[in-house]
Amino acid sequence: MPVLTIGTVRLDAPFCQASLAGYSDAAMRRLAREYGCPYTINEVVLDRLVGVRGKRMRRMLTIAADEHPVGGQLMGSEPEQFAEAADRLAGLGYDVIDINFGCPVPKVLGRCRGGYLLSVPEQAREIVRRVHDAVGGRVPVTVKMRRGLDDAPASERAFFAVLDAAFEIGVASVTVHGRTVKQRYIGPSDWGFIAKVKRHVGGRTILGSGDLFTAEDCVRMMHETGVDGCSIARGAIGNPFIFRELRALLAGGPLTLHVMGGPLPAPPSIAEQRRAIERHFALMGELYGEADARLRFVKFGVRYSELHPCGADVKMAFVAARTAEDWQALLERWYGDEANYPPVQRRSRPESLIAAGATWERGQE
Repeated sequence: MPVLTIGTVRLDAPFCQASLAGYSDAAMRRLAREYGCPYTINEVVLDRLVGVRGKRMRRMLTIAADEHPVGGQLMGSEPEQFAEAADRLAGLGYDVIDINFGCPVPKVLGRCRGGYLLSVPEQAREIVRRVHDAVGGRVPVTVKMRRGLDDAPASERAFFAVLDAAFEIGVASVTVHGRTVKQRYIGPSDWGFIAKVKRHVGGRTILGSGDLFTAEDCVRMMHETGVDGCSIARGAIGNPFIFRELRALLAGGPLTLHVMGGPLPAPPSIAEQRRAIERHFALMGELYGEADARLRFVKFGVRYSELHPCGADVKMAFVAARTAEDWQALLERWYGDEANYPPVQRRSRPESLIAAGATWERGQE
């Protein structure tokens, strides 16, 4: 099994669960770890909110004793605020501080945050420098980037200016998403650009991101681009099984599409899917309370439904479930005796999600 080193953090497998706004809370991160993910990153947090007192921020930022290593991702625009927030996250026990230079959501860009910072390399450089000065001696600092603001040559030059500056300052790794900020989530991720980045930086650590919906996608990206690891985002929502499957593919063998270390496990049975759903819901219940968890779980449920052979009907059941009785009826009707359903098929890449960028404004990939 290839390993992945991010500064002082050594992972026993070359992949992680990405930061996902509105998704990668303590429940999703813990489930990912139980299914074999060696490293997860919390939801992105606005730098100026890190020090705010209150139940919501405490719940969002608290990490369990058995959750390490875990990263905290920050977004903002002011170098000083970034540094202060990074210091606080390190003090809370986060093992890595990740800087978000990739979010493509219009309201974020309008406030000169996220992907906007790729258009102002000097400001981006100062943010990285201040964060590294604040916490670099204690925890690794990493950066998440898209491949530029748009497809213009000037955007690519700005990307490499930020990339080179980040490594010169001392960041441990950079995650590169193969879409531009302007693309958001529309169209394919440019893995050729990710390969170009890896060639450019040589032995420095690059993680690839974008269009990683199956374990095979992850292996193919590492093989085709030469990146050191993969950052899995949308492909992990409602699919913690991807981490188990990826471990199986990578176990003890070379990174090729034809010769892999181990066989891909069978797709998760109905019973396995039910166990994951019940475990995920229980973790969310501990975090939010049962009633709130039922409402929050809908967005996960519609993604779990993609694994079910009767996916369209199961999706509608998740959307309609509101009470404890609805929830129990859903499980009994759709996750009961395996013999009641057609055979489970392996999850395929959801091309509709790649095209439907406008529906994904809350997520980070």
